[in-house]
Amino acid sequence: MENHEHHKNKEMDHSKMKHKKEDHSKMNHDQGSIPMGMEGHDHHKMMIADFRKRFWVTLILTFPILFFSPMIQQFFGYEILLPGNPYILFTLSSIVYFYGGWPFLKGFWSEVKKGAPGMMTLIAMAISVAYFYSSATVFGLKGVDFFWELATLIAIMLIGHWIEMKSVLGASNALQLLVSMMPSEAHRVKGDAIEDIKLENLLKDDIILIKPGEKVPADGIITEGTSYLNESMLTGESKPVKKEAKDKVIGGSVNGNSTLKVKVEHTGKDSYLNKVIKMVEEAQKTKSKMQNLSDRAAKWLTYIALAIGFGTLAVWLLLGFPFVYALERMVTVMVIACPHALGLAIPLVVAISTAVSAQNGLLIRNRTAFEESRKISAILFDKTGTLTKGDFGVTRIESADKQYTTDEILRLASALEQSSEHPIAVGIIKKVKETNVSITNPENFNAITGKGVEAKVEGKQVKVVSPGYLRDEKITIPKDAYSDAAETVVFVLIDGKLAGYIALADEIRPESANAIKVFKKNNIKVFMATGDNEKTAKAVSEKLGLDGYYAEVLPHQKVEIVQELQSKGEFVAMTGDGVNDAPALAQANVGVAVGSGSDIAAETADIILVNSNPQDIANLILFGKATYDKMIQNLIWATGYNVVAIPLAAGVLYSSGFVLGPAIGAVFMSLSTVIVAINAQLLKRKIGKK
Repeated sequence: MENHEHHKNKEMDHSKMKHKKEDHSKMNHDQGSIPMGMEGHDHHKMMIADFRKRFWVTLILTFPILFFSPMIQQFFGYEILLPGNPYILFTLSSIVYFYGGWPFLKGFWSEVKKGAPGMMTLIAMAISVAYFYSSATVFGLKGVDFFWELATLIAIMLIGHWIEMKSVLGASNALQLLVSMMPSEAHRVKGDAIEDIKLENLLKDDIILIKPGEKVPADGIITEGTSYLNESMLTGESKPVKKEAKDKVIGGSVNGNSTLKVKVEHTGKDSYLNKVIKMVEEAQKTKSKMQNLSDRAAKWLTYIALAIGFGTLAVWLLLGFPFVYALERMVTVMVIACPHALGLAIPLVVAISTAVSAQNGLLIRNRTAFEESRKISAILFDKTGTLTKGDFGVTRIESADKQYTTDEILRLASALEQSSEHPIAVGIIKKVKETNVSITNPENFNAITGKGVEAKVEGKQVKVVSPGYLRDEKITIPKDAYSDAAETVVFVLIDGKLAGYIALADEIRPESANAIKVFKKNNIKVFMATGDNEKTAKAVSEKLGLDGYYAEVLPHQKVEIVQELQSKGEFVAMTGDGVNDAPALAQANVGVAVGSGSDIAAETADIILVNSNPQDIANLILFGKATYDKMIQNLIWATGYNVVAIPLAAGVLYSSGFVLGPAIGAVFMSLSTVIVAINAQLLKRKIGKK
């Protein structure tokens, strides 16, 4: 009888969580009526449009700068010089520098104020050195201008940023899609009339009508009608799910071909969809260990680039080369060293992985735990509802006392179970409905921690308990109680004496076997903890080929199991419902809360699975590995590129006749950024792959 006190504790824990959520939501209440994620999204679009406009203006001006540049003319062997040619180049280049280069100059000032020099500092310094040196040559300084290099550098930087920002926008589009899933209106039922109201005017307990093909405007419970709902964008479940009276519906899902009446449970900020959006946004903003690593690398690269840049200038001058040549080498070093790709390497992967995860029913609350899921060496599963369907059906009712018939045992037991959502209770109530037995109301209801429930029914003290309770009370368990090893048996005590027992069977999920194969293939040991008896636990364990099991476990003992596995050097993932199993989830290296519908308030879990499907946990671990791999690939590409390019820009191969020019350096730098962005986008293909 797995965690049979579950429903009582759950109600208490949920009320605590509710208060926490409410307190938290009050802080965010006055942020306006803009849907979550929309404000940042629109700002991002405006920035993309701004970069696009600056790029095209710069590109148009770059052509005449290139055409009339003496260095380019000399290279291609032609000569077309306009009257006042240097001043025309200066004027065009000034527009390019101040208009095209403005985002970099602005970014440089922002970094200086924060005392954190980075990518913008390097770009701003490179273009400023190029511009002011070239301007000086126009007004009397001896030397050759490189306005053409300034123009091409800014144009390439702008297109690099433009492409990068489009990639980031693409990554956040999945989140934006979630934001846009809610309809703007709802059909509220008022007596015999139906009125169309704005979504923000919808209240808890309103009855709404959902027509075929419409989006569900709020979380709620069906009061009338049966339909198939498409929840794929919310839960990752590709097949439409059948819903009928008393079933929950999630706001944002799409109704099938029948009309439904729904009683509203959660609206606005309390809705499932908004909680998902908020979690995704928070996860995307959260800096992981990997991101901190990339930030540190970018900062050090900035210092190294500045040191090498000025060192290069000094060395070439000391070697007797012209100032303009030494300056060009310095400029090139600073352009090449720009940690643009490095700054993009991790955040882009973070944005994509959290958004794609949410679309597939994996809600990441703790980025670091998600990345560390690649280290998992042992996973501890709850049995009921995760490895098994959690859909108990009564297989036998036996009387152990002649004064009570099987119907009477069922009737008295059901009085205690009628308000519970626990799978065993649901199975007993389902049987009651089939037999048309009338249920009476219990008095003085009480949960017996980890072992069952008790109450007064029609003047009798009735207990529905696990075999562990019988052993503790020294009550003999009937020999024929367990006829089938895969059955779960609960015992009914009336006035302290064993009256009978009810056996239920819980079918193993077909996905469990496949998931366990994936774990084994990835060298992950699989254990199961259950409140069920030894026989049932052993039968499920053997059927699925688990590495071990723990039977008749109380909720608080799961922490000890996690600690025991950790003491053996295992990196442990724990799966549980997020309420009863909170201590074990907190103790585990990675805590995964499972549970469908709107119940996603698991405060102690690192990751929440919308569905209680073990295949999703396998997908989660594999996707965590794929995400980490992408981060490493991007970091290696971004920093490895600099390791090779900076010495070439400084001129280490000068004696061989090869030096890397600023424009070519800028091309390669932007190319590295684009490659990092494309590599991050490839992550979308990894979800759910074995």
